[in-house]
Amino acid sequence: MKHNRHIIYLAGFLFSIPIALTSYINSSFLEGYLNKYYVSVLYVVASLISIVGMLQMPKILERLGNRRATFWFSFVFFLSLLTLALVNNATLVVLAFVLYWISASFIFATLDIFVEDFSKSSTIGKLRGLYLSIINIAWVLSQMISGSIIARSSFSGIYLLSALFTILFGIIFVFFLHNFVDPKYKKVSIVKTIKHFIQNKNISKIYFIDLTIKFFYAWMVIYTPIYLNEYLGFSWDKIGIMFTIMLIPFVVLSFPLGQLSDKIGEKKIMIIGFLIMSLSTLSIPFITEQKVWLWALVLLCTRIGAASAEAVTESYFFKVVSEENADMISFFRNASPVAYIVGPLLAIPVLFFIPSFKYIFFVLGAILLIAFFISLRLKDVK
Repeated sequence: MKHNRHIIYLAGFLFSIPIALTSYINSSFLEGYLNKYYVSVLYVVASLISIVGMLQMPKILERLGNRRATFWFSFVFFLSLLTLALVNNATLVVLAFVLYWISASFIFATLDIFVEDFSKSSTIGKLRGLYLSIINIAWVLSQMISGSIIARSSFSGIYLLSALFTILFGIIFVFFLHNFVDPKYKKVSIVKTIKHFIQNKNISKIYFIDLTIKFFYAWMVIYTPIYLNEYLGFSWDKIGIMFTIMLIPFVVLSFPLGQLSDKIGEKKIMIIGFLIMSLSTLSIPFITEQKVWLWALVLLCTRIGAASAEAVTESYFFKVVSEENADMISFFRNASPVAYIVGPLLAIPVLFFIPSFKYIFFVLGAILLIAFFISLRLKDVK
């Protein structure tokens, strides 16, 4: 059990590197083939397909098993990265991005099942917090090097390096975890799964809260690099520095907050996290100076709030489900692709009507305040 835990922590770290290297450049890369409105549409289409695919996850896991399924999804992910790095055809790039998006969504869910396998309800907050801290170290390290890689080899170098790390990730599921025993995955219709989420008020609230966090990430990932690079004129190496500082809270806070949530519950931490996240996001349009330290500071504050809210949201959900609930886990993990549908769809009219691109952050801050008020009504897990 302990050995498997270390292997999965390593796997989570290795998979997070290609995700972290590519997430903040995808929108800018795709703008080389599509205008920003069609980039938003592409995120929507890829997310829709991911949601439909994730609904089949229990069937896939029952047929392949979690270990083999993770390997094959990593192979698809590797091919998509290789295509994005080497192909200069708009149609193939779009197709590769869709496969990239779908396979990443599946892998995150399969890794969740591995983590659930060695977690006990009394220590879920601590173990989830440690897992989040480890994968977020990968995000910080990736942002430290991404700017210089782009400066030397453009976006292709990022995708190639990401493909190499994906090979290392896939190797784990060839040589290790053979002693992992798949649970009996429950076959539950999507209608029953949705009904269960709706009927259980706390689960439906935590899903909406998680959806709001993922919505925050979606807008930040797609539109912040565009705003900093195209509207404020920051170079990619400076953006890399800002993003490195910005992501530090995810490394520092996830583990201790996960431990703390096991003792005092998740609600108080979540409330504080959303308050910090919403207020710091609402302050972004007021910052007009092109100073790296100032932007690094405000982005750092948004992620202090996000890291706090995310750590306890994960802890809360996985205290009320187990690894055999693949339907519940896959539905919960659909929050990210759903956010990448709602986010770009909402951004299209917002960008059309607002007088300045920066006002998009006012809208985002207001949405975060809604989640703040919902978290006030959440009940802690006993």
